[in-house]
Amino acid sequence: MSKLDEKIALYTKSAADLGLDIPAEFLAKVTKGLGPSIYNKDAETIACSQGSELETVKKNFLQKKLGLQDDDAVLTKAIKEVCDEMGSSNKSKYRAIFYALLAQKFGKESLYNA
Repeated sequence: MSKLDEKIALYTKSAADLGLDIPAEFLAKVTKGLGPSIYNKDAETIACSQGSELETVKKNFLQKKLGLQDDDAVLTKAIKEVCDEMGSSNKSKYRAIFYALLAQKFGKESLYNA
């Protein structure tokens, strides 16, 4: 099993453990799209308590990657909802799962079907 396959398996299990409805194939595509960042312990997770990190998610993922032009309040609300979905006591909010949930929330799964 490759390192990428190990990460995909980890994220798939974590999403299932959290009761999140993310198709495994879609989660695998999001994981691949993150590139080498998934192998960096700090970059692999998202800290919902860090405002600067959430701002980066909004700018770099929602606005640049997904191309969303929604009002800042709408984007911030969606990020907060995903933080809540993943659980406040969950210390391992994996970026791949977080991004997959956001992409689903805005109906942007098709961006990963290239």
